[in-house]
Amino acid sequence: MAWQVVVSRRFLVFLLNQVFSFFIFFIFYFFNKKKYQTQNSTNKKSTIKGIGTYYRAQPRKKTRIMDNGVGHDLSQLLSSEERDFLIRKNGDEVKVSSLAGKIVGLYFSASWCGPCRRFTPKLIELYEEVASKGNFEVVFISSDRDDESFKNYLSEMPWLAIPFSDLDTRKRLKELFKVRGIPNLVIFDENGHVSTEKGTRIVTEYGVDAYPFTPERINFLKEQEEAAKQNQTLSSILVSSSRDYLISNDGKQVPVSELEGKLVGLYFSMNSHGGCIEFTPKLVEAYKKLKETGQGQDFEIVLISLDHKDEQFKEGFEKMPWLALPFNDKSIERLVRYFELQNLPTLVIIGPDGKTLNPDVSELIEEHGVGAYPFSPEKLAELAEIEKAKLEAQTLESLLVFEDKDYVIEKNGSKVPVSELVGKTILLYFSAHWCPPCRAFLPKLITTYHDIKAKDKAFEVIFISSDRDQSAFDEFFSSMPWLALPFGDVRKKSLQRTFKVQGIPAAIAIGPSGRTLTSNARKLIGAYGEDAYPFTEEHLKHLEKKVEEMAKGWPEKVKHESHVEHELVLTRRPAYGCNGCREPGYDWSFYCKECDFDLHPKCALKNNEEAKNEPKANDGYVCDGYVCRKA
Repeated sequence: MAWQVVVSRRFLVFLLNQVFSFFIFFIFYFFNKKKYQTQNSTNKKSTIKGIGTYYRAQPRKKTRIMDNGVGHDLSQLLSSEERDFLIRKNGDEVKVSSLAGKIVGLYFSASWCGPCRRFTPKLIELYEEVASKGNFEVVFISSDRDDESFKNYLSEMPWLAIPFSDLDTRKRLKELFKVRGIPNLVIFDENGHVSTEKGTRIVTEYGVDAYPFTPERINFLKEQEEAAKQNQTLSSILVSSSRDYLISNDGKQVPVSELEGKLVGLYFSMNSHGGCIEFTPKLVEAYKKLKETGQGQDFEIVLISLDHKDEQFKEGFEKMPWLALPFNDKSIERLVRYFELQNLPTLVIIGPDGKTLNPDVSELIEEHGVGAYPFSPEKLAELAEIEKAKLEAQTLESLLVFEDKDYVIEKNGSKVPVSELVGKTILLYFSAHWCPPCRAFLPKLITTYHDIKAKDKAFEVIFISSDRDQSAFDEFFSSMPWLALPFGDVRKKSLQRTFKVQGIPAAIAIGPSGRTLTSNARKLIGAYGEDAYPFTEEHLKHLEKKVEEMAKGWPEKVKHESHVEHELVLTRRPAYGCNGCREPGYDWSFYCKECDFDLHPKCALKNNEEAKNEPKANDGYVCDGYVCRKA
């Protein structure tokens, strides 16, 4: 009996220990699961954006890293069960615990990523200036495809890295911080709190001045910029702490002070950019003409090159008769941000008083040449009146006839005189075979075309191609039931400029009188199909009323299983990509502003009796805002 009592007691102790261990594990898991939990997220953005970030070809949702006031334990975050160290390029191991009390940047990057290769030198420059203070470190988290690429890339870096072999930790960190695009730099303060998820942008825009990367510091820099705008002078724009001159294409240095009191154009350009290649000769011609006539003696231009290589800069600059900032000057990034650059080419006009006179006159020069000078409000008002008169006098022939080009073509090459189209409603369809959204939109347009033609023969579409060669044009045009401008026709550029076509596909509706009905026919056809015809203002108002009526039976807010974080609010949205069905949507969305998350009503109200009022589904493809924009 004695031995049975002993065994029973030992078993009881064992059982209590197991219960206690399970209880401790449960408490630990409950308080830490949110810290390491990741959520599946979706978004419509999945393309390469501008020149700054490579985005993985998968949906992405705008997120915000939340630490709820509790700092991350970097030792736990960056370690694994088998590893408590990081590595340097020479193979040395550094304990993760050595990062305690430091400002730390997690740098998600890869050697194959062009934007990463351009950003890394900027981060190295900042690191070498700041690291001497002893409390800043960077940890490289690689997205390279093999160990050799990882080692070669790390060899350029002066900081630490998670070993390439530790795939689990690298993957966990990417998921934890919702990394869908690289380069990506997440910066922690000394206590492990996330200072910013936008370290890449902050380093690019402010450089070493951003240190220690706190929200207070960034806000201070922004306030400084705003104050500088209020007291803007030519010197405050073009002079830096290390440079007070510009350069000519023969290598001479010209003091910025020599341009004070003049009208100055800041020409943001890139030698390899198609739009700049086309515009620069026109700007050179206008500049020379102004100088020759004496009209522009007090007018100067300064090139601000966004080229990535010195050879590209030199090749472009040698053709220009004006001055420039030196290649890769530190002021360039600041000026891009300062003038909120959106497009290339851009020509910002600074008045004699040093204030910004016009944020971009490139289109004015494209359209009016030297007639746009001196770009003053009075001149702009004069040009606006000219444009207004042109629009009122616009006819189909004034748009489509140029010298001996007075025809469009059929698929078999037969010429159709423009005069035979007068009196019809015409859709000018800007598109290209290489453009995925164009190819996806085409079936919708073909169906709409046949439906409209069945009701009204006085309707026609004219394809205006942005294809790269004749064979691509022929292949794409062969699938269309309408007319076209011949490939490479000179009228294309004029029409693009007239209607300010910045992206494709685009559709411009011209009425029977020859006047423009709408420049937004692509969206209207996507949303309403044949019901968008005849595109008149009165008809569009009727459609707008129907859209308002459509939503009357819908709830103002819904909760949906695809987005459990927040309620979705019924919102008017001109165009969006549905995170549910992946199709383009128009007019109404159930939307989360915080996460930039859209659901089409037919998706949000699925299994809901209100879904009977859902709008018609649309075919299409989402590509950087529903268009393939010009490079």
